[in-house]
Amino acid sequence: MPATLHEHALFAGGPVLAGVHRLDLDVESHAHDFLEIAVIGSGYGRHVTSQGEHPLRRGQVIVLRPGAWHGFLDCTDLTVANCCLSAQALRGELAALYDIPMLRRILWTDPVASGTYGVAVTTVDPAAAEEAIAEISLLEQDLSANQGRPGRVLGRLITVLGVLADGRDPEPKTLEPAIHPAVAATVARLEAAPGHPWRLDDLARAVNLDPDYLGRLFGRYVGLTPLGFLARLRAERAATLLAHSALPAARVGAAVGWDDPTYFARRFRTLVGLTPTEYRRRSRSATHTQLSTPTEPKSS
Repeated sequence: MPATLHEHALFAGGPVLAGVHRLDLDVESHAHDFLEIAVIGSGYGRHVTSQGEHPLRRGQVIVLRPGAWHGFLDCTDLTVANCCLSAQALRGELAALYDIPMLRRILWTDPVASGTYGVAVTTVDPAAAEEAIAEISLLEQDLSANQGRPGRVLGRLITVLGVLADGRDPEPKTLEPAIHPAVAATVARLEAAPGHPWRLDDLARAVNLDPDYLGRLFGRYVGLTPLGFLARLRAERAATLLAHSALPAARVGAAVGWDDPTYFARRFRTLVGLTPTEYRRRSRSATHTQLSTPTEPKSS
Protein backbone atom coordinates (compact mmCIF):
# COMPACT_ATOMS: atom_id res chain seq x y z
CA MET A 1 0.00 0.00 0.00
CA PRO A 2 1.20 3.57 -0.53
CA ALA A 3 3.27 5.12 2.22
CA THR A 4 1.53 8.47 1.88
CA LEU A 5 -1.97 9.20 0.82
CA HIS A 6 -1.75 12.37 -1.24
CA GLU A 7 -1.88 12.40 -5.01
CA HIS A 8 0.91 14.89 -5.60
CA ALA A 9 3.37 12.76 -3.61
CA LEU A 10 2.26 9.37 -4.94
CA PHE A 11 1.70 9.62 -8.66
CA ALA A 12 4.66 11.81 -9.70
CA GLY A 13 2.68 13.17 -12.62
CA GLY A 14 1.47 9.75 -13.80
CA PRO A 15 -2.15 8.62 -13.90
CA VAL A 16 -1.91 5.18 -12.22
CA LEU A 17 -0.45 3.49 -9.12
CA ALA A 18 -0.65 -0.25 -8.42
CA GLY A 19 0.58 -2.92 -6.01
CA VAL A 20 -0.23 -6.31 -4.50
CA HIS A 21 0.25 -6.65 -0.74
CA ARG A 22 -0.14 -9.17 2.06
CA LEU A 23 -1.42 -7.70 5.32
CA ASP A 24 -0.79 -9.26 8.73
CA LEU A 25 -1.36 -6.16 10.88
CA ASP A 26 -3.97 -3.43 11.01
CA VAL A 27 -3.85 -0.57 8.52
CA GLU A 28 -4.95 2.62 10.25
CA SER A 29 -8.04 4.30 8.83
CA HIS A 30 -6.93 6.87 6.30
CA ALA A 31 -8.34 9.27 3.74
CA HIS A 32 -6.93 10.11 0.33
CA ASP A 33 -7.58 12.37 -2.63
CA PHE A 34 -7.41 9.84 -5.48
CA LEU A 35 -9.64 6.97 -6.61
CA GLU A 36 -8.71 3.56 -5.23
CA ILE A 37 -9.80 0.09 -6.35
CA ALA A 38 -8.92 -2.67 -3.88
CA VAL A 39 -9.39 -6.31 -4.90
CA ILE A 40 -9.50 -8.79 -2.03
CA GLY A 41 -7.80 -12.16 -2.40
CA SER A 42 -7.12 -14.90 0.15
CA GLY A 43 -6.80 -14.36 3.90
CA TYR A 44 -8.88 -12.74 6.59
CA GLY A 45 -9.62 -9.26 7.88
CA ARG A 46 -12.25 -6.60 8.42
CA HIS A 47 -12.85 -3.43 6.45
CA VAL A 48 -13.86 -0.17 8.15
CA THR A 49 -15.44 2.81 6.36
CA SER A 50 -18.14 5.37 7.08
CA GLN A 51 -20.55 2.52 6.32
CA GLY A 52 -19.29 0.59 9.36
CA GLU A 53 -17.09 -2.50 9.88
CA HIS A 54 -17.57 -5.58 7.71
CA PRO A 55 -15.67 -8.87 7.28
CA LEU A 56 -13.71 -9.14 4.06
CA ARG A 57 -14.29 -11.96 1.60
CA ARG A 58 -12.28 -13.23 -1.32
CA GLY A 59 -13.55 -11.65 -4.52
CA GLN A 60 -14.71 -8.38 -2.99
CA VAL A 61 -13.92 -5.22 -4.95
CA ILE A 62 -13.81 -1.97 -3.00
CA VAL A 63 -13.95 1.32 -4.90
CA LEU A 64 -13.28 4.56 -3.03
CA ARG A 65 -13.80 7.96 -4.62
CA PRO A 66 -11.48 10.85 -3.74
CA GLY A 67 -12.34 12.05 -0.25
CA ALA A 68 -13.48 8.64 1.01
CA TRP A 69 -11.65 6.91 3.88
CA HIS A 70 -11.11 3.32 5.02
CA GLY A 71 -8.90 1.00 7.04
CA PHE A 72 -8.18 -2.70 7.60
CA LEU A 73 -8.47 -4.48 10.96
CA ASP A 74 -7.52 -7.92 12.32
CA CYS A 75 -5.68 -8.91 9.13
CA THR A 76 -4.25 -12.40 8.79
CA ASP A 77 -2.38 -13.20 5.58
CA LEU A 78 -4.83 -10.94 3.73
CA THR A 79 -4.06 -10.30 0.06
CA VAL A 80 -5.10 -6.84 -1.16
CA ALA A 81 -4.36 -5.65 -4.69
CA ASN A 82 -4.64 -1.88 -5.14
CA CYS A 83 -5.13 -0.03 -8.41
CA CYS A 84 -5.24 3.73 -7.84
CA LEU A 85 -6.21 6.39 -10.37
CA SER A 86 -5.24 10.04 -10.12
CA ALA A 87 -8.24 12.34 -9.70
CA GLN A 88 -6.56 14.79 -12.04
CA ALA A 89 -6.16 12.06 -14.66
CA LEU A 90 -9.83 11.08 -14.29
CA ARG A 91 -10.65 14.63 -15.35
CA GLY A 92 -8.01 14.54 -18.08
CA GLU A 93 -6.36 11.67 -19.95
CA LEU A 94 -8.60 9.02 -18.35
CA ALA A 95 -11.84 10.98 -18.76
CA ALA A 96 -12.83 8.78 -21.72
CA LEU A 97 -13.45 5.91 -19.27
CA TYR A 98 -16.64 7.75 -18.28
CA ASP A 99 -18.06 7.09 -21.75
CA ILE A 100 -17.89 3.30 -21.28
CA PRO A 101 -21.05 2.23 -19.40
CA MET A 102 -19.55 -0.71 -17.49
CA LEU A 103 -16.60 1.41 -16.32
CA ARG A 104 -18.78 4.42 -15.56
CA ARG A 105 -20.78 2.20 -13.22
CA ILE A 106 -17.65 0.95 -11.40
CA LEU A 107 -15.74 4.23 -11.12
CA TRP A 108 -18.49 6.83 -10.90
CA THR A 109 -22.12 5.73 -10.56
CA ASP A 110 -21.91 3.16 -7.76
CA PRO A 111 -19.51 4.99 -5.40
CA VAL A 112 -21.21 8.40 -5.76
CA ALA A 113 -24.74 7.11 -5.13
CA SER A 114 -26.63 8.65 -2.25
CA GLY A 115 -25.65 7.24 1.15
CA THR A 116 -22.44 5.50 0.01
CA TYR A 117 -20.01 8.11 1.44
CA GLY A 118 -17.97 7.63 -1.73
CA VAL A 119 -17.45 3.88 -1.16
CA ALA A 120 -18.86 1.00 -3.24
CA VAL A 121 -18.27 -2.66 -2.34
CA THR A 122 -19.20 -5.39 -4.81
CA THR A 123 -18.15 -8.99 -5.42
CA VAL A 124 -16.74 -10.74 -8.46
CA ASP A 125 -16.28 -14.47 -8.84
CA PRO A 126 -13.03 -15.84 -7.32
CA ALA A 127 -11.50 -16.59 -10.73
CA ALA A 128 -12.04 -12.98 -11.84
CA ALA A 129 -10.54 -11.72 -8.59
CA GLU A 130 -7.41 -13.83 -9.03
CA GLU A 131 -7.08 -12.72 -12.65
CA ALA A 132 -7.45 -9.08 -11.64
CA ILE A 133 -4.84 -9.48 -8.88
CA ALA A 134 -2.43 -11.06 -11.38
CA GLU A 135 -2.98 -8.19 -13.83
CA ILE A 136 -2.45 -5.61 -11.06
CA SER A 137 0.84 -7.35 -10.23
CA LEU A 138 1.90 -7.03 -13.87
CA LEU A 139 0.76 -3.40 -13.87
CA GLU A 140 2.97 -2.81 -10.82
CA GLN A 141 5.91 -4.29 -12.74
CA ASP A 142 5.21 -2.07 -15.76
CA LEU A 143 5.08 1.00 -13.53
CA SER A 144 8.39 0.15 -11.86
CA ALA A 145 10.22 -0.55 -15.13
CA ASN A 146 13.32 1.55 -15.73
CA GLN A 147 11.90 2.85 -18.99
CA GLY A 148 8.45 4.40 -19.09
CA ARG A 149 5.74 2.21 -20.61
CA PRO A 150 2.70 4.52 -20.83
CA GLY A 151 1.03 2.49 -23.57
CA ARG A 152 1.46 -0.80 -21.73
CA VAL A 153 0.31 0.79 -18.45
CA LEU A 154 -2.86 2.11 -20.06
CA GLY A 155 -3.54 -1.24 -21.71
CA ARG A 156 -3.00 -3.10 -18.45
CA LEU A 157 -5.31 -0.69 -16.60
CA ILE A 158 -8.08 -1.28 -19.15
CA THR A 159 -7.55 -5.04 -18.75
CA VAL A 160 -7.88 -4.83 -14.96
CA LEU A 161 -11.08 -2.81 -15.23
CA GLY A 162 -12.44 -5.11 -17.91
CA VAL A 163 -11.81 -8.22 -15.82
CA LEU A 164 -13.61 -6.66 -12.86
CA ALA A 165 -16.50 -5.47 -15.02
CA ASP A 166 -16.94 -8.92 -16.59
CA GLY A 167 -16.88 -10.57 -13.15
CA ARG A 168 -19.75 -8.46 -11.83
CA ASP A 169 -23.48 -8.84 -12.31
CA PRO A 170 -24.77 -7.82 -15.75
CA GLU A 171 -25.34 -4.12 -16.33
CA PRO A 172 -28.74 -2.89 -15.15
CA LYS A 173 -31.11 -2.48 -18.07
CA THR A 174 -31.70 1.13 -17.05
CA LEU A 175 -28.18 2.09 -18.15
CA GLU A 176 -28.00 2.85 -21.85
CA PRO A 177 -25.01 2.02 -24.11
CA ALA A 178 -23.68 5.56 -24.40
CA ILE A 179 -24.00 8.59 -22.16
CA HIS A 180 -26.39 11.28 -23.36
CA PRO A 181 -24.47 14.29 -24.79
CA ALA A 182 -26.38 16.70 -22.54
CA VAL A 183 -25.34 14.74 -19.46
CA ALA A 184 -21.70 14.60 -20.60
CA ALA A 185 -21.70 18.35 -21.28
CA THR A 186 -23.26 19.11 -17.90
CA VAL A 187 -20.84 16.85 -16.04
CA ALA A 188 -17.91 18.60 -17.76
CA ARG A 189 -19.39 22.00 -16.88
CA LEU A 190 -19.79 21.07 -13.21
CA GLU A 191 -16.32 19.50 -12.96
CA ALA A 192 -14.74 22.59 -14.49
CA ALA A 193 -16.25 24.95 -11.90
CA PRO A 194 -17.77 23.17 -8.89
CA GLY A 195 -17.60 26.35 -6.80
CA HIS A 196 -19.93 28.25 -9.13
CA PRO A 197 -23.45 28.84 -7.74
CA TRP A 198 -25.08 26.54 -10.27
CA ARG A 199 -28.85 26.38 -10.62
CA LEU A 200 -30.70 23.55 -12.34
CA ASP A 201 -32.42 26.04 -14.65
CA ASP A 202 -29.06 27.43 -15.77
CA LEU A 203 -27.60 23.96 -16.40
CA ALA A 204 -30.66 22.92 -18.39
CA ARG A 205 -30.65 26.12 -20.43
CA ALA A 206 -27.00 25.56 -21.37
CA VAL A 207 -27.92 22.24 -23.04
CA ASN A 208 -31.31 23.39 -24.36
CA LEU A 209 -33.35 20.98 -22.26
CA ASP A 210 -36.21 21.21 -19.82
CA PRO A 211 -34.86 21.08 -16.22
CA ASP A 212 -37.03 18.11 -15.29
CA TYR A 213 -35.87 16.19 -18.34
CA LEU A 214 -32.21 16.91 -17.58
CA GLY A 215 -32.84 15.65 -14.06
CA ARG A 216 -34.32 12.41 -15.38
CA LEU A 217 -31.36 11.93 -17.71
CA PHE A 218 -28.94 12.39 -14.82
CA GLY A 219 -30.84 9.84 -12.78
CA ARG A 220 -30.53 7.35 -15.64
CA TYR A 221 -26.86 7.86 -16.42
CA VAL A 222 -25.32 9.12 -13.18
CA GLY A 223 -27.65 7.86 -10.47
CA LEU A 224 -27.94 11.34 -8.94
CA THR A 225 -29.61 14.64 -9.72
CA PRO A 226 -27.37 17.31 -11.32
CA LEU A 227 -27.16 19.17 -8.02
CA GLY A 228 -26.58 15.92 -6.14
CA PHE A 229 -23.64 15.21 -8.46
CA LEU A 230 -22.38 18.76 -7.87
CA ALA A 231 -22.50 18.19 -4.11
CA ARG A 232 -20.37 15.06 -4.49
CA LEU A 233 -17.83 17.00 -6.58
CA ARG A 234 -17.70 19.75 -3.98
CA ALA A 235 -17.14 17.24 -1.19
CA GLU A 236 -14.27 15.63 -3.11
CA ARG A 237 -12.62 18.99 -3.87
CA ALA A 238 -13.10 20.07 -0.25
CA ALA A 239 -11.42 16.87 0.92
CA THR A 240 -8.37 17.72 -1.19
CA LEU A 241 -8.18 21.24 0.25
CA LEU A 242 -8.59 19.96 3.81
CA ALA A 243 -5.73 17.50 3.27
CA HIS A 244 -3.34 19.80 1.43
CA SER A 245 -3.92 23.33 2.68
CA ALA A 246 -3.97 25.23 5.94
CA LEU A 247 -7.16 27.06 4.99
CA PRO A 248 -9.70 27.23 7.82
CA ALA A 249 -12.60 24.86 7.25
CA ALA A 250 -14.96 27.76 6.62
CA ARG A 251 -12.77 29.04 3.79
CA VAL A 252 -12.51 25.54 2.33
CA GLY A 253 -16.30 25.40 2.19
CA ALA A 254 -16.48 28.80 0.54
CA ALA A 255 -13.84 27.79 -2.00
CA VAL A 256 -15.96 24.88 -3.23
CA GLY A 257 -19.24 26.79 -3.26
CA TRP A 258 -20.63 26.29 0.27
CA ASP A 259 -20.37 29.75 1.82
CA ASP A 260 -22.24 28.96 5.04
CA PRO A 261 -19.78 27.14 7.39
CA THR A 262 -22.56 25.29 9.20
CA TYR A 263 -24.13 24.11 5.96
CA PHE A 264 -20.72 23.09 4.62
CA ALA A 265 -19.98 21.00 7.72
CA ARG A 266 -23.37 19.32 7.53
CA ARG A 267 -23.16 18.53 3.80
CA PHE A 268 -19.56 17.31 4.04
CA ARG A 269 -20.40 14.95 6.89
CA THR A 270 -23.43 13.63 5.00
CA LEU A 271 -21.34 12.89 1.91
CA VAL A 272 -18.03 11.76 3.46
CA GLY A 273 -19.05 10.43 6.87
CA LEU A 274 -16.74 12.75 8.84
CA THR A 275 -16.86 16.41 9.78
CA PRO A 276 -14.31 18.63 7.98
CA THR A 277 -12.25 18.86 11.18
CA GLU A 278 -12.28 15.07 11.66
CA TYR A 279 -11.40 14.51 8.03
CA ARG A 280 -8.44 16.91 8.19
CA ARG A 281 -7.16 15.29 11.39
CA ARG A 282 -7.39 11.79 9.93
CA SER A 283 -5.81 12.85 6.66
CA ARG A 284 -2.91 14.63 8.36
CA SER A 285 -2.19 11.74 10.72
CA ALA A 286 -2.31 9.27 7.87
CA THR A 287 0.28 11.30 5.96
CA HIS A 288 2.83 10.30 8.59
CA THR A 289 1.71 6.66 8.81
CA GLN A 290 3.86 4.28 6.81
CA LEU A 291 1.26 1.85 5.57
CA SER A 292 3.98 -0.28 4.08
CA THR A 293 5.16 -1.18 7.59
CA PRO A 294 2.53 -3.88 8.27
CA THR A 295 2.60 -5.21 4.73
CA GLU A 296 4.78 -7.53 2.77
CA PRO A 297 4.79 -7.71 -1.02
CA LYS A 298 3.02 -10.78 -2.27
CA SER A 299 5.25 -12.90 -4.41
CA SER A 300 4.08 -13.10 -8.00
